[in-house]
Amino acid sequence: MLQRVATLNVCHYKNNSMSHKYTITFVFITLLIDSIGFGIILPVMPQLIMGVSGQGLSEAARFGGWLMMIYALMQFFCSPIMGNVSDRFGRRPVLLISLLLLGIDYLIMAWAPTLVWLFLGRMVAGIAASTYSTCYAVIADTTPIEKRTQTFGLIGAAFGVGFIVGPVIGGLLGEYGARLPFIAAACLAFANLIFGFFVMPETLPHESRRAFDWRRANPTGTLKALRKYPMVIGLISAYFLFMMGHHALPSTWTYYTIEKFAWSEREVGYSFAFVGILMVLTQALLLRRVLPIIGQYKAALLGFSFCIISFLGYAFANAGWVLYLFMIPGALQGFVMPSINGIISGQIPANGQGELQGGMASMSSLTSIISPLLMTSTFAYFTAQSGPVYFPGASFLFAAVLTVCSVLMFIRAVRLPSNA
Repeated sequence: MLQRVATLNVCHYKNNSMSHKYTITFVFITLLIDSIGFGIILPVMPQLIMGVSGQGLSEAARFGGWLMMIYALMQFFCSPIMGNVSDRFGRRPVLLISLLLLGIDYLIMAWAPTLVWLFLGRMVAGIAASTYSTCYAVIADTTPIEKRTQTFGLIGAAFGVGFIVGPVIGGLLGEYGARLPFIAAACLAFANLIFGFFVMPETLPHESRRAFDWRRANPTGTLKALRKYPMVIGLISAYFLFMMGHHALPSTWTYYTIEKFAWSEREVGYSFAFVGILMVLTQALLLRRVLPIIGQYKAALLGFSFCIISFLGYAFANAGWVLYLFMIPGALQGFVMPSINGIISGQIPANGQGELQGGMASMSSLTSIISPLLMTSTFAYFTAQSGPVYFPGASFLFAAVLTVCSVLMFIRAVRLPSNA
């Protein structure tokens, strides 16, 4: 079965008339600009929420968790639809529509006078969240199986570069008002849309497309369609637990560093930028050198291990500089997702890559529905005056436990007898 799938994918790759080099370059630039836009708003979200709601930091963290939840809820339901639409009509229209909606979201967030409008903006962003899954499908369209993990790592590096530039810009602009970074993010999104309209090629040939089926264009239908691949289901479960823990970082980091170390927006931006530098070094350089030597399985295990170490370090850090110390091993968690994605995509035929990536995005968004509420509520509970003990790092300890469960699930999945 695996040999047949590999043959189909290799043939599709050879028959693809688009230049692999320029296609991957466009995908890299697209995700780079998207991640810059995302990173710009991170340092100022607490300030914006407190300004709109009139609440303190602990309650703002709760609202932040709900905002992330509504975004993820929309992504959960819409990503499989977008993935199946891209398998039917091609990657280009889906990607351009996603970019348009993303720019609209930032404008809504920049103008929002109440929390209701903030939630509306996040709903629009959730619909637009198929950008990443569509870009991953483009990679699967144009890259042979044996090179996909390295290319997925390159795309992760784009996100890392965005994290270098975006948070620094957001931290600096945030000193002139919490809404200015959103305007800057909107400008980037629309510029990317114009760029993509003229440059983005279609990577899925007509002969490789399949009919749209509503029974498969939903999270449950996607998972049912993937049940015939036992390893895929097991790895998606491991991916789910990993992302449950991973969301402790974007959902609580800003609140945590402000609460425990009194960091300013600029200092928060610098910390995200440092993480971005490490992500680039890990996924653009280190992964591409390590993977051919140790393979996808061991690379994932290495990433899991250092991820656990970093979460424990964050949880018990007693000074701001200690966080930077544990960011270094934490960067190796960048091995996990490219390795899992590479293993999974190698078992799926070309006309199912959009569905697969839509399903992966749905699993990610499902964790984004559950995890931010858990993590921000945990942070609020252990930082509130009524809490049983003051422990701002509780969410990171929780994340470490979830990551341990994830690595155990991963080991079990790749060792299933049916996958041997």
